[in-house]
Amino acid sequence: MHNKLLPALFMLSLGLPGLLAAQSQPAEPATARANAAVLEQLDFTDARAFEDARRGFIAAAEDPLLNPDGSLSWGMGAYAFLDGAAPDTANPSLWRQAQLNRIHGLFRVTDGIYQIRGMDLANMTVVEGDSGLIIIDPLLTPTTARAALDLYLQHRPQKPVTAVIYTHNHVDHFAGVRGIVSEADISEGRVRIYAPEGFMEHAVSENVIAGNAMTRRAMYMYGTRLEPGPQGHIDNGLGKALSRGELTLIPPTDIIARSGRHQIAGVAIDFHMAQGSEAQAELMMYFPASRVLNTAEVTSHQLHNIYTLRGAEVRDASRWSRYIDEVLEEYGPKTDILIAQHHWPVWNQAGVREFLGVQRDLYKYIHDQSVRLMNKGYRPDEIAEQLRLPPSLASRWIARDYYGTLRHNARAIYQKYLGWYDANPANLNPLPAREAARRTIDYMGGIDQVIARAREDFARGDYRWVASIMSQAVFAEPDNRAARELNAAALEQLGYQAESGPWRNVYLSGALELREGGPGQESAALAADLLRALDTGMFFDLLGVRLNGPRAEGQHLVLNWHFTDTDERFRVNLENATLTWLPDRQAEQADASIRLARSTLDAILLQRTSFPEAIQSGAIRIEGDPQKFFQLLTLMDQFTPDFALIEPLEE
Repeated sequence: MHNKLLPALFMLSLGLPGLLAAQSQPAEPATARANAAVLEQLDFTDARAFEDARRGFIAAAEDPLLNPDGSLSWGMGAYAFLDGAAPDTANPSLWRQAQLNRIHGLFRVTDGIYQIRGMDLANMTVVEGDSGLIIIDPLLTPTTARAALDLYLQHRPQKPVTAVIYTHNHVDHFAGVRGIVSEADISEGRVRIYAPEGFMEHAVSENVIAGNAMTRRAMYMYGTRLEPGPQGHIDNGLGKALSRGELTLIPPTDIIARSGRHQIAGVAIDFHMAQGSEAQAELMMYFPASRVLNTAEVTSHQLHNIYTLRGAEVRDASRWSRYIDEVLEEYGPKTDILIAQHHWPVWNQAGVREFLGVQRDLYKYIHDQSVRLMNKGYRPDEIAEQLRLPPSLASRWIARDYYGTLRHNARAIYQKYLGWYDANPANLNPLPAREAARRTIDYMGGIDQVIARAREDFARGDYRWVASIMSQAVFAEPDNRAARELNAAALEQLGYQAESGPWRNVYLSGALELREGGPGQESAALAADLLRALDTGMFFDLLGVRLNGPRAEGQHLVLNWHFTDTDERFRVNLENATLTWLPDRQAEQADASIRLARSTLDAILLQRTSFPEAIQSGAIRIEGDPQKFFQLLTLMDQFTPDFALIEPLEE
């Protein structure tokens, strides 16, 4: 989400699918054959996961859930179509995962531990302590978090919430916190909030600098413009969908910096750090009295993302594997039940050890074999094309490509070690995409001939090639309806065949936009809690990336900033079309000095006021030349998450 001054902090208010209906086409014969073949490759008679997912069920919540303003927050009703066998327009393996993720409600794990699953992208875990409840990960929005807690309280003894644990810094695991506790609960000592070291820094920063681009890409990854249905959105692999509503954050009161035992609400919890694995700041936990291991999001019933399609830093697959190995070694022999903050439990000691072993080896195999092929000289596309899991992993449901995929994770390993350049000199400085597309189409005999040949390939089921060459055609002639429709048709068939929820969403979102156009400039409101948690220095980083360098050429100015309520001071320098800043500094000869409260800056970023209004009201005082201050503001670009992805940007 974003506004005119602060790029998107997170993508997650984009909400449940269902904003537009695509002009979908049926599955082609080649797609029907490909999906039918999946039924022969995997053991669909294995119903153990369904039994595991339903075990301990107590009750489901009211559906749908509405936000205070009457808007839709969450609803499983739109996914009733998942009953029955997979249609030709869906990969049967993804369909099975979608059916599993549709099992929702309150579940008993064991005495004193409960989970609310399928009421948001993530799970909320409730641990009953002596003095009250421990809430682990209060979901994405306050509406779903409140409904989850209410569902629990309808069926269990009434106890207050006395502790909240954020397992890691991804927003679907903390942003519903105000649905279950308040600032007063914290300030008056009724509730303590625990989080791993680095949580606040990464919770706010991950999506700030590249936030606008990440928001746009997330629309594709999560299929936020797709209608739920057999030809549209069916699942995200990691969970059903994203709830819609406000994002909130209450900073932790207690930081967990190292592995070890803590007593919280009378419950002994062994924290096991997993920094730099699935998230930059993450922890797992073991409950010795219950013999329950909670792996947060370090493990799940699928292959996770080493690289996420919305865009983020590549994760360390080798370190990720090692953390799983550590808890397998330390807790495997004394764990009877494994739970996590997505998906369903593993119910017995043998199953736990088997599950952890497969997950451990999955990430290490992808890492090691990608690096092996890289060291033999193979390029990212070649590694992705030839890398295969061994049958002992490939045959396991818990290693399938429902969220991450073997292909894009293998590319991520290459990127982590060697970056974008594949060492082929021809790829060092290629032509821009639109110019290359125009020349390629011309070399191939012109767009009419290219489309004619592509239609023949489409009829043969060669959708990967048709999507690739028609993308070139669209970049060469964006308004060519025949090229756009053939490109969309190929992407649609690839989406129908995809085992990964995000891959399906990406393909079908591309097809929708080729047919119906982009999302427009509508933007979500900035989350006030996340803004207040933003480090002041990061504001100047944001100004730096929004600075239009060509327009700033030749200009030089120095500004002193003093935030009076926090007593923070910054020196900001514009020179060589570059904005730099230093904390705890004031220039002796600044062009202007700006005095304001940090709360005033927050109000401006939230669009509750503006810089001119704040100056006029006296909330901002400027000493020196005020025009220098306004000069800086005029050099800032505006960002909106509506730029083209499947066609060239406007020239």
